[in-house]
Amino acid sequence: MGGAEVTKNEVKLNLSAGLASVGVAGVLVILKLWAFGQTGALSVAASLADSAMDLMISLGAMAAIIYAAKPADEDHAFGHTSAEDLAALGQSIFILISAGVIAVAAISRLGQPTDEGLTAEGPGMIIMALSIVLTLGLVLWQGRVARKTGSRVVAADRLHYLGDLLPNIGAIASLWVSSRFGLVSVDSVVALGAAVMLALGALRIGKSAFDALMDRRADPAIISDIGEIAKEWPGVRGYHDIKTRVAGSRVFVQIHIELDGDQPLRAAHDIGAALRREILHRYPQADVIVHKDVAH
Repeated sequence: MGGAEVTKNEVKLNLSAGLASVGVAGVLVILKLWAFGQTGALSVAASLADSAMDLMISLGAMAAIIYAAKPADEDHAFGHTSAEDLAALGQSIFILISAGVIAVAAISRLGQPTDEGLTAEGPGMIIMALSIVLTLGLVLWQGRVARKTGSRVVAADRLHYLGDLLPNIGAIASLWVSSRFGLVSVDSVVALGAAVMLALGALRIGKSAFDALMDRRADPAIISDIGEIAKEWPGVRGYHDIKTRVAGSRVFVQIHIELDGDQPLRAAHDIGAALRREILHRYPQADVIVHKDVAH
């Protein structure tokens, strides 16, 4: 007994979040590219690189949503959700490289003090403030979609954009300090901090994707909860061998339940089917297989 496929409405909502993410990221790249050309601020460059990463991640996420939504077929009996993890792993490597480039540039500027200040700080701050407004609007929509569909891809993308707010605020702060006090070095410090945040985020995303590709088990809290559901379910005398793995936004679950061997086959089937429905109710993105054994 497997899990239900993602509904067409859920796919449409997930795609709407993906399209919004791509659109916002594209606009931010254009705006920040102009702001960097006007100001020469490394903190803006770091934010620009982050938005470029966002654009690539959003494109990959949208492609993964489309591909992962395909139903299981003869060659992919468990569906196509691992595409999400492959995309995330590649993106995390690219983000790490970009973070390294930004960090090197920031350290180099710190090591070679210059009297040359930043320029056009006012327009730069306006662009970065607009970036914050657009990002806030996006995360609000992504949060709504994630709550309705349970998509981990959309939720992860939303978390990434939430993390972008700090570098954007830092870029505004560095431009303001440069304009008010002429402290250009603050720009390099902010850029270095943004690079560290990018690297940490990339490592987190990469580890999660790698774990999923290596069939790592689901969150222990989920496994424990499923065990408690089975333990208390009417007609179930015991359970064993709960096996789980995660692929993209899906959690695959197999559980063996022990039933009275003297009861009719239909009654045993109904118990297993009802238990599966309850697990799916708790975890809508799960794919559940219930094996029925005779209790000893």
